[in-house]
Amino acid sequence: MRTRFGPAGRPINYKGPTENIPEYLRTEEGLDAFEYQAVRGVKISKDKAQILGESAKKFDVLLSLHAPYAINLASSSESTRKASVERLIRSLEAAKWMGARIVVFHPGYYGKFSKEEALKLCIKMLKDARERADSLGFKEVFLGPETMGKLSQVGSLDEIITMCESVPKTLPVIDWAHIHARTKGGLKSKDDYLKVLSTIEDRLGSDVVKTLHCHFTKVEFSDKGERRHRRLDEEGFGPHFEQLATVIVENGYSFTIISESPVLDKDAIVMKRILEQILRTKQQT
Repeated sequence: MRTRFGPAGRPINYKGPTENIPEYLRTEEGLDAFEYQAVRGVKISKDKAQILGESAKKFDVLLSLHAPYAINLASSSESTRKASVERLIRSLEAAKWMGARIVVFHPGYYGKFSKEEALKLCIKMLKDARERADSLGFKEVFLGPETMGKLSQVGSLDEIITMCESVPKTLPVIDWAHIHARTKGGLKSKDDYLKVLSTIEDRLGSDVVKTLHCHFTKVEFSDKGERRHRRLDEEGFGPHFEQLATVIVENGYSFTIISESPVLDKDAIVMKRILEQILRTKQQT
């Protein structure tokens, strides 16, 4: 087991077909994870998805899939909620074709509901999606509700963990930038990361926390939460990857770290090098 790194979407300078991205990531950049972006809709064909999966397996690149943004499981409109479930089913199907481990998605918005009501709706719709997915043969793909960065969105750490406690084959996707933005700069130290991880372990177990699927980038935020992602080399923004990398090394975690930086794979490489340097330093002491 090891911590893997890769981009959320096509590498910045890559010009070839999607199916060959795993080879490029592994042989040209030394990366070993890739999150396929279906955020504008699941449009990949079964044939191309299977070729992508074969390439990922050949080059030992772990795949995940990000479901469409047009998902709102807490909508006041029943038709919107049902359409959101359909998009999740379609995402799980494509993920199965390509051999992806998890489908990452944004749960929805509070809208006119209270936080408690919105969370209950999300859980109800997720249970429906999971039952349908299992009946269709997509049992091996996990649903991955993501921690969200805007205060208007369902997706606090507690809400995401509650979803995972309530729905089978559901794992938390920890977006550290979103947690940082939602808590108005709450990730300031190594201990702040450890508090998040210990909460996950206490409620979901050590097996879940050891192999978390994560997003990482620096972030700009306001009183309403996330505004935009920032590069790792931009001063004045957090969170700082060095602190998380230290926690990973010291605890022997095997995370998947997906870069959502504006420079995607370039910052994935930076994060991999940071973690490798911390690991070398530890081994020398």
